[in-house]
Amino acid sequence: MKKYFPLFLILYVSTVCLSCTTKKEVPVYPVPEGMELVWSDEFDYEGPPDPEKWAYSLGANGWGNAELQNYTDSTENSYVKKGCLSITALNKDGAWSSARLKTQFIAAWKYGFFEVRAKLPRGIGTWPAIWMMPVRDTYGGWPRSGEIDIMEHVGYDENIIHNTVHTRDFNHKNGTQKTKSREIPGAVKDFHTYALEWNPEFIRWYIDGEVTYTYDNPGTGTGAWPFDIPYYIILNLAVGGSWGGLEGVDVDLKKAVMEVDYVRVYQIPENE
Repeated sequence: MKKYFPLFLILYVSTVCLSCTTKKEVPVYPVPEGMELVWSDEFDYEGPPDPEKWAYSLGANGWGNAELQNYTDSTENSYVKKGCLSITALNKDGAWSSARLKTQFIAAWKYGFFEVRAKLPRGIGTWPAIWMMPVRDTYGGWPRSGEIDIMEHVGYDENIIHNTVHTRDFNHKNGTQKTKSREIPGAVKDFHTYALEWNPEFIRWYIDGEVTYTYDNPGTGTGAWPFDIPYYIILNLAVGGSWGGLEGVDVDLKKAVMEVDYVRVYQIPENE
C-alpha cells in the first residue's frame, strides 16, 4: 500500500522525535530528487519491535561465519523505548544472545533510497550490521543473488565503517570483493545516518549525507549485477565470528548495544 507523508511532517519527525539515550538533535540530509517516503519505522512506541514491520532470524548455528550468539526474539535482546530500537548482545555465563531483525516476507523493495540512523556498539568482538538480502535466490545461493551491506563495523577496528556488495564475480572468498571503508570518528559514541541509493545504474552509499562509495553496474550480467530483484532489510548485532572475532572477544564484555533511531525507505513512485 502506498503511504505518503507531507514534507513538513517528515521534517518535524526528523527534528523533534523522541530522544534516545545520548541522542542529539537529528540532522536532516537530502533525499534523491523524486523520491517519496514509502515505508518507515520511527520507533515512536514502546515495547517489542512492531511485528507488522519486523520479523526475526532465530538460532545459534554460527550463521555461516562461526559467530557466537544465539539470536532470540526476547525483549532482552531487542526493545523499543524513548524513540529508539535497542539491539542488545548479552553475555550470561559465557553464552551470548542477541537479535537479528528483518523485513523478509513483510516488506521488500527493488531500487530506492534507504536511510538508517544508528549508534554502534563498542567492544572487541562486536559485529553490528545494517544490510540487505534478496527475498528469493533468483540467481542461485549466496553470493549469486547478491548482498548489499549498507553499514558494517567490527569492534576491534573502532569507528571504521565498511560499505560492500557481494556478487558471484565480486566477493571476499575469491578476493575480488567490492568495498570501501571510511573512518567515522565517534561512530560508537554518537548517532550517524547510514544511507544507500540504489537504481539500475549504480549503488551509492552515504554517511551523514556524504557520498562514501559508488558501485556502478558494469553491464556484464547477473554475475556482477544481481541487483534487479527485491531485497529486504536486516538489522543485527553479531558477536565473534570469522571477521568480528578476528582479534577475539573481550573477556570482560558482558553487554553491547546498537541503537537505531529510525529506518526509512524512499522510492520513485513508479518503482513501488
